[in-house]
Amino acid sequence: MCGIALIIYGVRFDLSSLLLGATPPVTKSDQLQFTTADLAAALRRRGPDSLGTKKLLLHSSGSKVASFIDVAEEELPCMDFFGATLQLRGVNPVAQPLMDLNENVMVYNGEIFGGIEIGGEENDGEVLMRLLGECGGSVPNVVSRIKGPWALIYWQESTRTLWFGRDAFGRRSLLVHWPTVEDSRFLLSSVSPGASNERSSAENGTTKRDFWDELPCGIYSVNIDAPDCDGFLVGEVKKHEWTNAMLEELIKWERTSIEPQPEELHISRCETVRGQHDMNLLASDVMPMPSKSGNIQASISVPAETVLIALRESVLRRSSLHRIFQAGMDDVEKNLVPVAVLFSGGLDSMIIAALLHECLDPSYEIDLLNVSFDGQSAPDRISAKAGVSELRRIAPLRKWKLVEIDADLSILTFESKHVLSLINPANTYMDLNIGIALWLAAGGDGWVYEENSKYNDENCQGVRYKSKARIVLVGSGADEQCAGYGRHRTKYRSGSWLLLHEEMKLDMQRIWKRNLGRDDRCIADTGKEARFPFLDEDVIRTLLGIPLWEVTNLDQPSGIGDKKILREVAELLGLHEAATLPKRAIQFGTRIARESNRKNFGSNRAANQASAGSAVIHKQLDMA
Repeated sequence: MCGIALIIYGVRFDLSSLLLGATPPVTKSDQLQFTTADLAAALRRRGPDSLGTKKLLLHSSGSKVASFIDVAEEELPCMDFFGATLQLRGVNPVAQPLMDLNENVMVYNGEIFGGIEIGGEENDGEVLMRLLGECGGSVPNVVSRIKGPWALIYWQESTRTLWFGRDAFGRRSLLVHWPTVEDSRFLLSSVSPGASNERSSAENGTTKRDFWDELPCGIYSVNIDAPDCDGFLVGEVKKHEWTNAMLEELIKWERTSIEPQPEELHISRCETVRGQHDMNLLASDVMPMPSKSGNIQASISVPAETVLIALRESVLRRSSLHRIFQAGMDDVEKNLVPVAVLFSGGLDSMIIAALLHECLDPSYEIDLLNVSFDGQSAPDRISAKAGVSELRRIAPLRKWKLVEIDADLSILTFESKHVLSLINPANTYMDLNIGIALWLAAGGDGWVYEENSKYNDENCQGVRYKSKARIVLVGSGADEQCAGYGRHRTKYRSGSWLLLHEEMKLDMQRIWKRNLGRDDRCIADTGKEARFPFLDEDVIRTLLGIPLWEVTNLDQPSGIGDKKILREVAELLGLHEAATLPKRAIQFGTRIARESNRKNFGSNRAANQASAGSAVIHKQLDMA
């Protein structure tokens, strides 16, 4: 994970092609709501290995590299690049911003898992920089090839064009401040500095939180042209189309098989019932009769096997391709843990953990990060303990570490304010609750108990432990693609399969704004990189190729029909208990929502009456 940012001074921006209003005038009296030091500090938390800056002075005939501090901001039009690096690839240290011999400049935050060949000892940022330097004006052609999450800012000196954007699903955060009359600078940043909240203007006890927007997914350019009649350089902002046909299909998120024929639905439901019967027998001590193929798993659908293959490859790409994951004796002796899982013990995190075991060098331990705001009584803590027991059953030789992270919301005043800045521009109590839970879990600071200890034993001694894993696997995208939310069941009951499909499509096409930017910022702030196996391009394509009635069966109760395809995947992995667990959102499973309701509304009942989940946080006093 890296942190990137750009500030452009003294350029008049034409935003007409984006329908964002007229071009604001350039003034010299505008003041940032934060200092460049605030911005650098926020980025450095994301990229602890190195932090670099570069200033380009803009002229009508070209640009010139200058020392970052030797030119007053108001003297000349200029661009300030910031790049903080968490290096996970390549054998040699890499520092950003990157600059080539042609004075092209790039800051990059992402991972190339396919589409562009990256050697095992190469750094993907350096490879991308080289390809962009060779591409002429076809920057969209290069970035459209990338499989994986990314956000980048790239100055192309030969065409005097700034390119910027984020991947088609928004798996990496990139915030934008479009120039306004109040602040005519153009800014891009991975994260909102805390000071942009603390110092923003307040009226009637409320805090201004509209400085930043989530940049919509896509590729953008700004061509810095000659001065206008007032003497200011002009930059016209354009949005470009993706040039990868496969990517375009995934963005449209259309599946060909939505409405089943009666016979198709009958066959699918018979398989679901037979599979559930077999799993119930497995959960008991009764051995079922083998099927014609010789094993119980014959009742699992072929689509589930296809999804399992795609998910296994996705986890492999995110855990085993590079030298960092190849355990040497020094790593084993130092108990190096390269990858952790955000772990509730639920269906999605159990599948990820089981697949990570299959993909990761067996010498490594695996950290399972679990957060609770109700000690041992939180539903996610209970399911996590049951889950690690099941993982030890199917993978007894693997060293699993359940890291129990206990929190008390009533004393997290500073931390809550900090996370409030991270979720910006999101601004609801639900966003804050999810953000705090993710931030604490990713931090990995908790307790580990002996493998054979009894958790309910009051005399059980734990060991303080902080996970040093720099990569965290997260289950985001599973519910959106496999109908895991309650609203999916509501849509299905009110309008059957077509309305269900449209609701799932809407969820996938807005996941960048509702979830992924927020989650990326909260996890990355701990110096970890979030990776999302369910949002791999090949996994998305595989799920879209499966008939909707094979993905979910919402006529069945919760824990059986919802996310049907993933429950079958869990069964194929031997996770028979996890395969029956109902969906539980992190804010409820950790019980932070209950504690937040009591703290901010007085009680759960009052919070429900105020629709606390979607309520906007208005006053800073709420955080005191």
